[in-house]
Formats: sequence, structure tokens, C-alpha cells
Amino acid sequence: MGDRREATRLAREQHVPAEGVAYVTRFEVERAGVDGRGDVVEIAADQVDEFNKHITGAIVEEADYRGPVGDDEFAEAEAALGRPLPAAWREHLQSPSWFRRGWLTASGAYVWLHTPREMLEIHRAWEDSVAAHPGIAIIGGDGSREQLVLDLRHDPPPVLLAGLASEGWNTTFRQSADVAQLIARIESGTFEFDFGKD
Repeated sequence: MGDRREATRLAREQHVPAEGVAYVTRFEVERAGVDGRGDVVEIAADQVDEFNKHITGAIVEEADYRGPVGDDEFAEAEAALGRPLPAAWREHLQSPSWFRRGWLTASGAYVWLHTPREMLEIHRAWEDSVAAHPGIAIIGGDGSREQLVLDLRHDPPPVLLAGLASEGWNTTFRQSADVAQLIARIESGTFEFDFGKD
């Protein structure tokens, strides 16, 4: 994991501030095509074509990091929701480099977090399900059918898991007491989805 930690550090501390986005990827490469230290290699723009000739197999995106989300997105979402989003959510998405999506290091879970504008798009697509969950804010998911949602009827709002077929709050599963707890577990790589008991 030392290689991923270093790649993550470079992505978050150097590339996101400079470019607004950075990806941590994993792939196999022929040793003949690598001039670098250990398993983390930075490639100059004029060397990319030559380096790419030595990649073998699939390129896997391990994580995607983004720069701060603007106040305008939060204002737009809060106007549409008719209530504020939690301060901890705003702080996370407005940090210099926030985890957007990827595989968590310790748990192996795949998590995808949404910006406020993306949340509104998902709300429109999930119109019937949103109507069945008054006070919902869809903040992320597993990249598939399961969505991380806030129940904004409570203060602080708990984070719950709602599936595409969820018929109301009684068919969701608690994931964390609040957004701050969720973010801490995502950042530490320990968050796991709780799908409830069978």
C-alpha cells in the first residue's frame, strides 16, 4: 500500500491544487518502460506516448479527487431542497482536495460522492423515490443501485442507504450518525456499506 499512499499524497497535495482534479490509477507496465523510483512514477508530458507503449493489461482507477465545490452549487441545492445541507458536508466538498470516488484502502468498498448539482440531477431522475422520502438529500452511493442519503428532517441528519426500490424511510439502512462520521470513515478507508440484517 505504500505506493498508493504516495500516489494519493501527490494527487491531493500537488495535482488537485494545480489542475482541480487528480486520479490515482493502478496498472502493470514493462520495466523497460519505467524510469522512476519504486512503484510510483510521474511522467513528463513529452514522455507519455512512449510510456503508454509499455502498459500491459487494464488500467484501474483507484480513486478520483476533486478541488473545492463553489458556494453557488450549495445555494442552488439548498434552494431546491428548502433546507440547508450539513456544515460538515460543505466543509468536505469545499476542502482543497476531497475524495470523490474510488476503492477504499482498508474496507475495499467502492464509494462515489456527489456534488450538490449532481445530487439535484439524481433527484430529478429518482423523482418517485425522492417523493417517498421527504427531506432526502442523495449525497453518494456505491456506483450502482445503492445511494447514500441524508434524512434532512433530523438535526444532525443521519446517513442512510436507500436502494432504487426503496419505498420510504422504513426501507433504508443506517450507515452513520451524521456526515462528519461518514467522511471520517471514508477518509480513513474503513467505511463499509451496511445492507441490514437478513
